[in-house]
Amino acid sequence: MTIEIKPFFHVKSNTFCYVVFDKSSNKGAVIDSCLDFDVTTGKTNSEHADLVIGYIKENNISIEWILETHVHADHLSAAPYIRDNLGGQIGIGSRVKEIQHTFGEIYNAEKGFKRDGSQFDKLFNDGESFYIGKVLSSYISTPGHTPACGCYKIEDNIFVGDTLFMPDFGTARCDFPGGDARTMYKSIRRILEHHSQTVLWMCHDYLPNGRSEYQYRTTVGAQRENNPHVNDNISEDAFVQLREKKDSLLGFPKLLIPSIQVKLSQATKLSVVNTELLMVKSSETILSQPTAFCKMKVGRSSDTFEIKLTFAPTKPCQLELSRSSIETKPDSRFLNIQELFEVVDVHSIWYCFKL
Repeated sequence: MTIEIKPFFHVKSNTFCYVVFDKSSNKGAVIDSCLDFDVTTGKTNSEHADLVIGYIKENNISIEWILETHVHADHLSAAPYIRDNLGGQIGIGSRVKEIQHTFGEIYNAEKGFKRDGSQFDKLFNDGESFYIGKVLSSYISTPGHTPACGCYKIEDNIFVGDTLFMPDFGTARCDFPGGDARTMYKSIRRILEHHSQTVLWMCHDYLPNGRSEYQYRTTVGAQRENNPHVNDNISEDAFVQLREKKDSLLGFPKLLIPSIQVKLSQATKLSVVNTELLMVKSSETILSQPTAFCKMKVGRSSDTFEIKLTFAPTKPCQLELSRSSIETKPDSRFLNIQELFEVVDVHSIWYCFKL
């Protein structure tokens, strides 16, 4: 094997990030990087990404690629941060444009939000080849979990993203917008057509069935023999029935909203330009009058911004910023939910911030 693979486990999201490099040229790639995010404060930090960057610098690896298997719902991507520090191109499957369109509609993205994938440096088509150093690699489109899911084949290794989990666990959910269990089955069978000793590198592990140690690599042969969802004895119809039943019992990923925002926009800073912040849900709202004013603090800045809270009988609640632009520090990319000032007796509001 002419490549070296170094895994990094992000404990908070149960995610494996990988540094893969060609030993002959010392040129490499980062796959599925993680940015730390504190839900209670709405702030990001680069602790885990800095560990990855430290390893790369210590080993004098030149990063050519920062690869994403898909738009993650369970963690924030550190791809822009790593590119800013090390260079390289951010790559993802070309069907990310479908995700941008879907979630742009769901979360009322501002008019300036591009849905053409131009936030990424490279959009891979199914079967497209590229090089990591001198090592020929390829992208395999594997929709199902989301439309834009894909895997990276590097020599006899496949980095599977959220298609497969370890053989004692199963497969990823398919109930996100654009996801489909039947499509997922077909995608997984494409992966399992590779020879039995092909090594599969997981994106996540959750210690199923009382297992005490995290695992991140297995083989095609082990999946075909032991995976309870897609072993060789499971038919397509049986998988669809099983997957859809499991998905109906799953909750909403706690980091879906910030994860989608960072990944789809490739944001390194927050910029709100004459826009509105869409309220996803409002209940038990009490206002003395239809329109009220309050102040909001943004990130770590001492500045305050006047906002208008507006209600309409047939529309979601909306917040309108009175200033045209806000920029926060790189490690504080979201409006700090905990520092919202008196929102005039408004209770139980769920909100989604637009980048």
